[in-house]
Amino acid sequence: MISYRKQNQISTTRSSGILLHITSLPSSYGIGDLGHSSRRFIDFLSEMNQKFWQILPTNDPENFNSPYDANSAFAQNPLLISLDLLLEENILSKREVGKIPNFSKKSVEFEKVKEWKYPILDKAASNFYYDKAESTKYKRFCIQNSFWLDDYAAFKIIKKLQGNSSWKDWKTNYRQHNKELVQSIVEEYTLEVHKIKILQYFFYKQWQGIKVYAKKRNVEFIGDIPIYVSYNSADVWSNSKLFKLNQNGSMKYQSGCPPDHFSNRGQLWGHPIYDWELHLRSNFLWWESRLKYAMKFVDIVRIDHFNGFAKYWEVPIRNKTARKGKWVYSPGEQLLMQIMGTKKNSVKIIAEDLGAAAKDAEKIRKKFGIPGMTILQYEYFKNDRNFLEVEDTVLYTGTHDNDTIIGWYLDLAKKSSKKVINLIPNFNDSLNKESNWFFMDVALKSRAKTVIIPFQDLIGLGTEGRMNIPGTTDVKNWTWRASDRDLDRKFISRMNTLMKNSKRK
Repeated sequence: MISYRKQNQISTTRSSGILLHITSLPSSYGIGDLGHSSRRFIDFLSEMNQKFWQILPTNDPENFNSPYDANSAFAQNPLLISLDLLLEENILSKREVGKIPNFSKKSVEFEKVKEWKYPILDKAASNFYYDKAESTKYKRFCIQNSFWLDDYAAFKIIKKLQGNSSWKDWKTNYRQHNKELVQSIVEEYTLEVHKIKILQYFFYKQWQGIKVYAKKRNVEFIGDIPIYVSYNSADVWSNSKLFKLNQNGSMKYQSGCPPDHFSNRGQLWGHPIYDWELHLRSNFLWWESRLKYAMKFVDIVRIDHFNGFAKYWEVPIRNKTARKGKWVYSPGEQLLMQIMGTKKNSVKIIAEDLGAAAKDAEKIRKKFGIPGMTILQYEYFKNDRNFLEVEDTVLYTGTHDNDTIIGWYLDLAKKSSKKVINLIPNFNDSLNKESNWFFMDVALKSRAKTVIIPFQDLIGLGTEGRMNIPGTTDVKNWTWRASDRDLDRKFISRMNTLMKNSKRK
């Protein structure tokens, strides 16, 4: 009999890690990538005795540069490919890279980066095609990933032919996915198809390199999978029967959440709803493929909105608000049984189980030994501190959707200074500037088996270091970047002291 708790064990010891998305790494090219800065950050983690590097989704983004809105649940973001590594392999020349623009050191200027980097990546892919496309490793990659790669390449090419419009607005002969259509695109646009595939191969190859590097330094990756996929994606276009869509391809329902203390209108998220009955009949083949592919890149996956495996809020597409949606139960237990019910599948999961359906999700979590999440910012100023005694959880000081711990603390102190003073031992004015170390110490000394700390909290940034404000399309979302000086040895020394005092390693 399978022991799900043992199979899904995140760590055998009290451990911790740092949350930092790859785009936020310092580099000369305007955006973090899979090159030397990734290795330097892994060294930084290793010297602090950090077991985990948690990242956000690395999929090819669709809109707003959000890693949670992607063209594909499988394809990876080409902007993360390291030009330095392509130079070292002689796939690119320095002349082809040319002069590097004067990029911002503090934020990712996505449009500027795309305008400069995509033509260089296109040239690299073209060079590879004419020089090495017959290589055994590239051919093997294409064959092993044909279950999604051909559809993705065809989707990207048709989307370009159709003026980057949503697939539901394409001409009828393109809108209806079928094998004959994909094959015709592959044959007619052979070079373009290969260049799309080659970029995915570059990403995969570079990623495997940093994964090996991390393993040698006892650092593991925690990845991130949104439970939903974007409507305008290769996944929905090529697997439309797996979603609740009308005959013309438009959505019948969309994802969201019911009214709560954040919004009396609820929230509309805009994702298509799964037709779980068809997923069930297929033995969850698409989901199994998705999770198994993710595990080629990371050691553990955090499933965003895990509660949707228990029940989800379904809103008719015609509705202007989420008020009149309804709860619908989903077969998450059967899905996880399929994914984790055999020893051949070594998927390890962390559940983002925050929100209205947490109690329903808890039953599934516990059955499969999946730890949930606790956010210190949500719990610390409640009347009790019971969350500090919970072992089977991953405790975060904050996430990519929260303000930094200093930004949160200073805002709270302004609004309720007496409450703050009463609840923080040895409170004094100097804590304002170093509240990050106080709260990191609280988290690390808790009984939580695993603690994750955003990098911005480690280096003591205020609200200026916030990664995202949920429910907004603010141009600053997802753009924050670290600088070279942020990887300072003073943080290594001080974090090691906290690790020793909290008996973590």
